[in-house]
Amino acid sequence: MHSVINKKAIVKRCLAISLAAVLIGSLSACGSSSSEESASSEGLTITNVSYDPTRELYQAYNEAFAAHYQEETGQTVEIVQSHGGSGGQARSVVEGADADVVTLALAHDITLIEQAGLIDSDWISEFDGNSSPYTSTIVFLVREGNPKNITDWDSLVQDGVEIIHPDPKSSGAACWGFLAAWYYAGQRFNGDEAQMKGFVHDLYANVTVMDSGARGATTTFVENGPGDVLVSWENEAIQTVEEYPDDYEIITPSVSILAQPSVAIVDGNADKNGTQELAHEYLAYLYSDEGQTIIGEHGYRPSNEAILNQFADKYDLDINLCTIDDFGGWDAAYDKFFYDGGVFDEIYAQ
Repeated sequence: MHSVINKKAIVKRCLAISLAAVLIGSLSACGSSSSEESASSEGLTITNVSYDPTRELYQAYNEAFAAHYQEETGQTVEIVQSHGGSGGQARSVVEGADADVVTLALAHDITLIEQAGLIDSDWISEFDGNSSPYTSTIVFLVREGNPKNITDWDSLVQDGVEIIHPDPKSSGAACWGFLAAWYYAGQRFNGDEAQMKGFVHDLYANVTVMDSGARGATTTFVENGPGDVLVSWENEAIQTVEEYPDDYEIITPSVSILAQPSVAIVDGNADKNGTQELAHEYLAYLYSDEGQTIIGEHGYRPSNEAILNQFADKYDLDINLCTIDDFGGWDAAYDKFFYDGGVFDEIYAQ
């Protein structure tokens, strides 16, 4: 089997580690002021540590929230935004990045911060839908004309197909994608795990670049040129097709997964910074009609079904989706697949 990580990916990982170190220091500085200072005439400040592909979403949402909050309270608010691979972002908060809120790719990443004592244990019930104001799924992005005839997960194990895929060790999108492929293999091979491992092994043998995050994988595929197919967040694929309508198209596999990005207040930091109430308002407004509309405009599936239906032309709403519950929840999924020595390491080592 050829290596699934090329030199470019290794360089990107090294840069990501360096940037993470800078992020921890810079975000700690952002949150070091007292609650009195944060409520000064310069206005309020909170920090949202998020994952890779939400940059454009939160650019638009932060502007809308700031206007709403000023209208409601008369106070100005600045939102400091940070993006990276979801797992790496969670670790940066555990290691000291002074996030008031986190908006990450999967609940397990927030659980890591909870286990560090920074988030209250009931965080998942603080907001509707298990604190998931929007959902997404995993699709395939191919080049115009689909020259390799990619139609389903089976296509990804064929000889000569080059896949761009982020790293499940650092990327939430990659975890969702791995689980979707595993679920498909389970249906195809009637739960025979030896054959399922063989199928997923063959898929990852075709991965030529494994970036640390989903946005990096998109950049590799779209701007740098290699690969026949990108295993992608749906919103990333939608955005790419909107930007390059003559160059790419989306293939929806027969089976994918209901991806549920999660949000939470980092209670330890918010209490220290005097931003608990503001942080709650910031996340709660994601569920407002304005927040949900912005979510739909940026390629995520709003949790409000009525607003989701307004964007039905963007999504395949009939896609067959498994859920994390089909894997026993995130703790069980990580134990089996993603922790050191798990199924991913087993097939990767081969």
